[in-house]
Amino acid sequence: MSFKNPKLQALMETVVRRNPGESEFHQTVQEVLESLEPVLDRHPEFFDKGVMEMIVEPERIIKFRVPWVDDQGVTRVNRGFRIQFNSAIGPYKGGLRFHPSVNESIIKFLGFEQTFMNSLTGLPMGGGKGGADFDPQGKSDAEVMRFCQSFMTELARHIGPNTDVPAGDIGVGAREVGYMFGQYKRLQNEFTGVLTGKGIPFGGSLIRPEATGYGAVYYAAEMLKSFGEDIKGKTFAVSGFGNVAWGTVSKLTELGGKVVIISGPDGYIYDKDGVSTQEKIDYMLEMRASCRNRVEDYADKFGVPFFKGQKPWGEKVDVIMPCATQNEVHIEDAKKIVANGVKYYVEVSNMPTTNEAMAYLKANGVVVAPSKAVNAGGVAVSGLEMSQNSMRYSWTAEEVDAKLHQIMKDIFHSSLEAAKEYGMEGDLVAGANIAGFLKVAKAMMAYGAV
Repeated sequence: MSFKNPKLQALMETVVRRNPGESEFHQTVQEVLESLEPVLDRHPEFFDKGVMEMIVEPERIIKFRVPWVDDQGVTRVNRGFRIQFNSAIGPYKGGLRFHPSVNESIIKFLGFEQTFMNSLTGLPMGGGKGGADFDPQGKSDAEVMRFCQSFMTELARHIGPNTDVPAGDIGVGAREVGYMFGQYKRLQNEFTGVLTGKGIPFGGSLIRPEATGYGAVYYAAEMLKSFGEDIKGKTFAVSGFGNVAWGTVSKLTELGGKVVIISGPDGYIYDKDGVSTQEKIDYMLEMRASCRNRVEDYADKFGVPFFKGQKPWGEKVDVIMPCATQNEVHIEDAKKIVANGVKYYVEVSNMPTTNEAMAYLKANGVVVAPSKAVNAGGVAVSGLEMSQNSMRYSWTAEEVDAKLHQIMKDIFHSSLEAAKEYGMEGDLVAGANIAGFLKVAKAMMAYGAV
């Protein structure tokens, strides 16, 4: 990708040179920088004061081994990461991912995205991300506990309620957070809100499991409203069937939408009646808890068509909401989406779309809502959990939900206004990048070269 601004071009080349082979990180930096050209033309001081060079460089990269003993008494070794990317507006905040695909590039891309996502929420949170190439699937509870305790034994020295507050992500749910929180409390001899996504009895927030999905739907509702449309009566394709997809399907159904597609690594199902009863929605959680990772189980239980080994993007629906993982939508998928006349594409998972596919969708008139805005509901409620922990207080589910709803509405409108201010009216991707960037960049300017 070439930029009109030679300083931006040189910066992108430096990122690629300094981070060889890290394709996911290159991809997210390029996607953000493309949106910032008009901002940097108007504000050259961000280059003059070194903000741009600093903002693409993590403040700290922590990489460590994680030895643990399996149920057969064999010592296993995994690799752990914590990328503390940017603390300009608050303590580092971002999830921990346990999955075999985890590497430095993926954690770095997630930390960079998290920086701007957290900025968009309006809450005082910096950006960070972490995890390990450990796969909890197929492991016993005792093995998961021993791994989590070993992982936290090293991580504990680098985090704290005013320094870095991790949360869950793929492969890290309430069980894993509980084991890690217990080990941190044991090591530090203090009870603090150092992790979010905790269980309710020990400082967790109500509606945290649903928050990312609920927030995505609140954003989508506000977006549709701006076009004079509504969720009610529309059909939706949702990829995945984990916590995020479950929260998304639950809220869409509550607001009158019909989710006809959910997918997994084995293919997708098409339910013409919608994943619309409580039994069907709850069964998504049963599928996830089974660790079989098969959406075909839904087809077997409810007697609907299953399309083995296929992605769900070839079906005609009103709105597409990818909720699974990064780069699940490629150029060939984007062409199918456009050919089917899909008007709205709402990214829920982190960076689910390749840059090529994103450009094709936008060039062909699809309204694209970007993940760093849409996905922010989860971290927003994590931020609310931090606030509750600091106050030694807890809000009702209704209070948390109302705060989440307002945050997502504010994110949509701040993105819309930022895009308009910089001559890119209607471009929600650019608007989110610009709005998220400006808050962080202005704080960095105030600090000087640190």
